[in-house]
Amino acid sequence: MMHISELSRATGVSLRSLRYYEEKELLHPVRLDNGYREYSLSDVERVRIIQLYFSLGLSAKEISDAYPCAGSEEVRRECLPGAIRVGEAKLAEIGERIDTLRKAEDHLRECLTVWRRQLKEGGDH
Repeated sequence: MMHISELSRATGVSLRSLRYYEEKELLHPVRLDNGYREYSLSDVERVRIIQLYFSLGLSAKEISDAYPCAGSEEVRRECLPGAIRVGEAKLAEIGERIDTLRKAEDHLRECLTVWRRQLKEGGDH
């Protein structure tokens, strides 16, 4: 078991974020009589997964809905439809971002080719 400051050090996640995760019911620490939170070693991995999901653009609600399916070895069937729905929507969104980035990359390559040619030729083409 570890306290919140130890979990923060182990994961690199701020105390404020860990408290937010608890507020959003993404983390469920044991509360001691003195009010301190105690976390298990499995919470280190849980925080890393939560961070990954946030980096993918999921909201706290989406993570809360999907996490039981991704974080548990005993997959609960009732959470699968929601997790699949969230996952498919995020995958489509990521695909759209990739397409946009590829178009931007192609455009920038074309611009650089033209600019380099203009510089080499010394003209205002």
